[in-house]
Amino acid sequence: MTAATLHAEIGSARQKWPALLWIALLTALWIALTYSFPVIAASGAPSAASRLFIHILIALGLWLGLERTGLTPAQRRNVWLAVMIPFTLWLAVIWAAAINGVFRAGISPIPIPLTPLAIFLPVIIGAPILLRSRRLGEVLDAMPATWLIALQVYRVLGSVFLIGWAGGTVPGIFGLPAGIGDVITGLLALPVAISVAAGTIEGRRAA
Repeated sequence: MTAATLHAEIGSARQKWPALLWIALLTALWIALTYSFPVIAASGAPSAASRLFIHILIALGLWLGLERTGLTPAQRRNVWLAVMIPFTLWLAVIWAAAINGVFRAGISPIPIPLTPLAIFLPVIIGAPILLRSRRLGEVLDAMPATWLIALQVYRVLGSVFLIGWAGGTVPGIFGLPAGIGDVITGLLALPVAISVAAGTIEGRRAA
């Protein structure tokens, strides 16, 4: 191990453990707050805020990724709009449908289950289009892997499943694995991204 590699490893370790500590602390505080005051979760504000936060992160990350490509400004704008307009419309439609109880069993007049349809239909339609896009391929090639890893920090918001299980509103067979998996992924996102960003073999192995 060279001196430069050792220095990178030490710097990575110094950065990732405080990041893990702060994320764990904030997550614990959030869980305690929402569990102690059920009115917060019942208001729908946490769900709305988390979805908007994720949407903004995706929009910002896509734009920053486009800026790292060799595309012209007009091409970058067109690609960004081509992705974000359908994505935003889908979010708005699904959100409005959920607010109006469309996905609740026994309320919707449509006899088929709409929740799986809302989840998988956009993927079935969008995935082939996205996979065939050369320009989106350029974005993914230009975007550092650490960005995609660090983005997973939003998964700590999956603690809502644990809160629902503790409050008796979410069955444990779903709430526990979903909540625990999401929280662990979110907690480790930044430390893993920092390890990968160190660029050393040891850092990638630790990640």
